[in-house]
Amino acid sequence: MRERRANPDVKPQSARREPKRQRNLFEAAADYVVGCVEDDEERIDDAVSSVQPEALTFGINELACRAVIALARERDQSPETVARDLLGLPPV
Repeated sequence: MRERRANPDVKPQSARREPKRQRNLFEAAADYVVGCVEDDEERIDDAVSSVQPEALTFGINELACRAVIALARERDQSPETVARDLLGLPPV
């Protein structure tokens, strides 16, 4: 994990969030993935604790599918090509 230096003038994302409320599985999945990208353990933990593990897995899978489809359309490539490229796999 990389070291982050705190800027006293900027509140961390977790401190700026709205109060907790019941979220649906897609909100939890989005927060989980963003937490992973931003290395935000609090956001990840919050997402994990807000829905059942199976629901979170389903939401993350749905997000991945939609992201690959959107990128494939944007790049004018097949979803398989995009998915393999994102994972650093050789083309088939």
